[in-house]
Amino acid sequence: MGPRTSIEVGPDAASVGRRKPAARASLSQELIVSTAVAYIEEFGLPGLTMRRLGKALGVEAMSLYRYVPGREELLDAVVDHIVSDMRRDREVLDTPRDGWQDFLQRLAHGIRRMALAHPRAFPLVASRPPAAPWLRPPLRSLDWVEMFLQGLEAEGFNDEGAVAAYRAFTSFLLGHLLLEVSALGADVGPLDVSETATHPEPDVQASELAEFPTVARLADQLAEDRAVVEFEESLENLLDRIARLRVEHLD
Repeated sequence: MGPRTSIEVGPDAASVGRRKPAARASLSQELIVSTAVAYIEEFGLPGLTMRRLGKALGVEAMSLYRYVPGREELLDAVVDHIVSDMRRDREVLDTPRDGWQDFLQRLAHGIRRMALAHPRAFPLVASRPPAAPWLRPPLRSLDWVEMFLQGLEAEGFNDEGAVAAYRAFTSFLLGHLLLEVSALGADVGPLDVSETATHPEPDVQASELAEFPTVARLADQLAEDRAVVEFEESLENLLDRIARLRVEHLD
């Protein structure tokens, strides 16, 4: 995590730990992003502007552009910042140690801890454009997807099974966690409206995938549109679970 910050006043005149002018020399991208995360958690995403963030840091908004080109890049950096929490989570494993179930349970709980640590910023994980359009939140970065797929294939999953597991895993987590953070005050509506109201379409080049060989090999399968099939399968699974609950509660 970056430096801890605290918001002292309202969003129109926010000040994060009033700093003396000499402290401005320590301005950095990490400080800017961690302050943006603190601001979002205190006031919510809609109120975050470069001007208000600059005021929170005790500098003019223009000073921020040396480190962050604009609000869009700032929001992307916020996502990277909160997702990086899982890299410091000792319970989350890079590779399975005690079977694939334990591997996925640890990963799921790590993602949930990350979401609950940043409930008002977590919806950005769901809404910001990922590195590739076929990567699904909340497990949306190339390194995490590579780790996921390699981990399952090391446990005996074939390509098709690993991709199907990735789809099911991310669908379950995203739906559950968005509901959970909304109960904690997060606005899960269309909050990350950009200043230009548009997002460039992500375009991952082959060279970028070179260090993620499993993702590169399965890119076509990951990109398949299986929304209808997944919806029907998830609905059937839900109905099966409800049927079991009905029987359990009749006993």
